[in-house]
Amino acid sequence: MLTVCLAALLPLPASAVPLPGNPSRGAAFYESHCGACHSLDANRVGPMHRGVFGRKAGSVPDFHYTRALKTSGFVWSAVALDRWLTNPQAMVPGTAMGLRVASPQDRADVIAYLKQQSGAGK
Repeated sequence: MLTVCLAALLPLPASAVPLPGNPSRGAAFYESHCGACHSLDANRVGPMHRGVFGRKAGSVPDFHYTRALKTSGFVWSAVALDRWLTNPQAMVPGTAMGLRVASPQDRADVIAYLKQQSGAGK
């Protein structure tokens, strides 16, 4: 577990910083790929996402997280979300999320949408 927490804190190379995203495309991707389990404003199979930027992972009230995510200790940012969407199981072994988003542009678009919906600006 300590390795997971430390890995989340290590600086990432510039190539790991997400591409600029398009929130409109991100909204469409979110609806078609994420909407079955997530909502902006309600907990479903996965936790709600409005306000995700700057929020500690595993901290949405009234959502039952895996122990792995609840104790991961990182805060959601563009870089953290990009790593998460690339491979959640590699970032936090033992998490329940299994969906991977292979396309860097799709990840960037979803991140831009979530950032916009979190009131975190551009």
